[in-house]
Amino acid sequence: MKISFYVLSESKAQDFLGFICQLTQTALNKSTQSLLILVEDDALLSMLDEALWAQETTSFIPHQCLLDTGTQGTDPEGTDVDAATANTDNVSLAPVLLGNYMPADFKGIVLNTTIRPVNTFMAATSNAQPTRVLELIKPDATSVQEGRNKYKAYQQLGYELTHFKV
Repeated sequence: MKISFYVLSESKAQDFLGFICQLTQTALNKSTQSLLILVEDDALLSMLDEALWAQETTSFIPHQCLLDTGTQGTDPEGTDVDAATANTDNVSLAPVLLGNYMPADFKGIVLNTTIRPVNTFMAATSNAQPTRVLELIKPDATSVQEGRNKYKAYQQLGYELTHFKV
């Protein structure tokens, strides 16, 4: 699995939502795979959901919010979304998923905004095998340290690692 670290400049970190939307659009343009954005912060999830829906018509990013395992609710279009169903019925899912867990059998790209390495999410589900992981590192000391911890964890697992300063 390939892991790419994006070390954000101060200006990119200030427009964190904009950068996520831009990176999401780039990933969708370069791949036919679905993209999962892992988000554990409810406020960030809500803001990101809004930002992806608010993209210009020409760059609209179709997406769906996944709910905590075992709960049920509605997606932004008002359709019921049950996490258990989402886990087993990947055919009906949008090209971009937002959630705090990895669906079973997920085999796409993961954009990780959490402090935990993606392999901890993989361990909590069955048959998930992401093909690529995009890690975002903000320029503050805490994020940099979390990034280093993730880098070491991925390195120990033998993943192919790259990093970009943006």
